[in-house]
Amino acid sequence: MKQGKLIVFSAPSGSGKTTLVHHLLNQKDLKLAFSVSATSREKRPAEIDGKDYYFISNESFEDKISKNQFIEYEEVYKGTYYGTLKSELERLWTQGKNIIFDIDVIGGLNIKKQFPEQTLAVFVRPPSVEELEKRLRNRQTESDEKIRMRVEKAFKELETAHLFDVIIENQNLEQAKRDAYELVKEFIKQ
Repeated sequence: MKQGKLIVFSAPSGSGKTTLVHHLLNQKDLKLAFSVSATSREKRPAEIDGKDYYFISNESFEDKISKNQFIEYEEVYKGTYYGTLKSELERLWTQGKNIIFDIDVIGGLNIKKQFPEQTLAVFVRPPSVEELEKRLRNRQTESDEKIRMRVEKAFKELETAHLFDVIIENQNLEQAKRDAYELVKEFIKQ
């Protein structure tokens, strides 16, 4: 099976990485497919199992860990796992696709470590932590406590930006979309 390129987008929640990933998925010339992560967190109202995430219980997640079924995984928040199933990469590579990830910082760096030559690791930096918090509040999908946890985590995640291949500053969304497209297009051509 031919293995395509891996494009990792990581950032603190609210930085705009999901918006950039969706933009890139709509660019047909890139031949990208989205890597659906598994998670043990609760499904949000608009999310679809198997499209946004594979929603599984903590017990099922831990069973898959014990059976070595993940490329990478992490307990991102206490009692909440996220990870990339090996079967997901195999499924997409079988289709001849390059795979794009919308993934947490540690997971993104773990993929880069395992596939150094075929991975482009992109960190999306928000204009400020204050702007990031505002974006999280505007979503109206989480409690104040969850938002506080995400903002605290953002400070730690921002410290890892220099470990990525490239940083996209998301000051202006349209410019960030153009920058992301050019980066990915150039990487896929290599």
